[in-house]
Amino acid sequence: MGQTKEVIKENKMGTMPVTKLIFTMSLPAILSMTILAMYNVVDSIFIGNYSQKGLTAMSLVYPLQLVLISVSVGTAVGVNSLVSRKLGEKQFEQANSAATHGLITCFFSYALFLILGIFSVRPFMSLFSTDAETVQYGVDYLTIVLCLSLFSIIQVMIEKTLQATGNMIYPMLFQMVGAVVNIIFDPLLIFGVGFFPEMGVAGAAIATVFGQFCGMLFAVIVLFTKTHEVKITFKGFKLSANVLKQIYAVGFPSIIMQSISAIMTLGLNAIFTANNSAASVTVLGVYFKLQSFVFMPCFGLNQGVLPVLGYNYGARNKKRVYSTLKVGITVAVSIMAAGVLLMWLIPDKLISLFGGDQSLMNAGVPAFRIISLCFIPAAVSIILITLFQATGKGFRGLFISFARQLVVLLPVAYLLSVVIGVDAVWYAFPIAEAVALVIALLFFVNLVRNDFKKLQ
Repeated sequence: MGQTKEVIKENKMGTMPVTKLIFTMSLPAILSMTILAMYNVVDSIFIGNYSQKGLTAMSLVYPLQLVLISVSVGTAVGVNSLVSRKLGEKQFEQANSAATHGLITCFFSYALFLILGIFSVRPFMSLFSTDAETVQYGVDYLTIVLCLSLFSIIQVMIEKTLQATGNMIYPMLFQMVGAVVNIIFDPLLIFGVGFFPEMGVAGAAIATVFGQFCGMLFAVIVLFTKTHEVKITFKGFKLSANVLKQIYAVGFPSIIMQSISAIMTLGLNAIFTANNSAASVTVLGVYFKLQSFVFMPCFGLNQGVLPVLGYNYGARNKKRVYSTLKVGITVAVSIMAAGVLLMWLIPDKLISLFGGDQSLMNAGVPAFRIISLCFIPAAVSIILITLFQATGKGFRGLFISFARQLVVLLPVAYLLSVVIGVDAVWYAFPIAEAVALVIALLFFVNLVRNDFKKLQ
């Protein structure tokens, strides 16, 4: 088993120059999340070129995939926040306990998705499509991905646990292994290359799960054979309600915050379906895949910034907290600005990757340009929400996401569809993001005036 270091020395998160530290911590995570974005997009690109109905099915199953990601990542964020804070406070045994509890929670989460995979997939698909072929494609994909989701849940937990100690390289490698395996096996199993059978959408799901298994296996080996600043041990371990409470104080709001995206997507799909706009349903799915190339690097930055903020907040170092926040916002805005340029300059080329017809192109080009207006304000909100998570104020991030996606975006989208038409629905994205940013800034001011007074 990995052992804690015998000689305790100051963690780099409390000593290294902030700008250098942020890039050292974030670049591997940014690369890792970019790889994850590729992981998600590759399936849809291959499936789009295999079957347009398969691509529509992938758009419809996306909300349940979001729920899976939300639970696994949200819980792991709670563990990451607790571990990094305990390390900053020099409470190493409590950090070890938090990490061990994190691994146990993986099996709680998996039980939920196993049940969903067995009982809910076909009823879910039937709600949004009457086309038998589209429904079957969705059932094939979701059943495999949900029933074998334990691999991805464990991998994510180990990634976040190691990131809390400042180790960003191994999590990147875990993602890279899974992505490479998935990319290799996708065309082999979808189209049936060589001695591999043609499995279509089911083949994409199998390739995805196999990639996740390989990434998890690598992560488990590294966790238990290498030396880390936290130690996972089950000897004398007792499940603590208090530790779980601390994990989910940040983790549960993060889960809900990310799951809200699934509800929002379901709502938008319902609006488009009610307006008989199948092309818009597919555009929404394609957009979410492509925007991940912009948002995933920001979330990678988020992963590097979170433990630094948590550590220095725990160490009561106000200057380093502010410096980290400033660098994080600057880099996030730069990433998002690049995304806006891509969405405005080459939206047609991006859509063509998915083998779409002219109706998809006509609906997608203006949609991409309109939605991208929300990118830059979203960058600031993402980093501020990261600050709230790092300081144990996870419910503030939950409130912001709830307001953005449910209180503002869905009602505005519905009103626009009724008053102007379905093509105007996309304006709901920048409107909602502007409101979310205002709320985030108000919460930040409150944090500065209250909690930051105890920092030195």
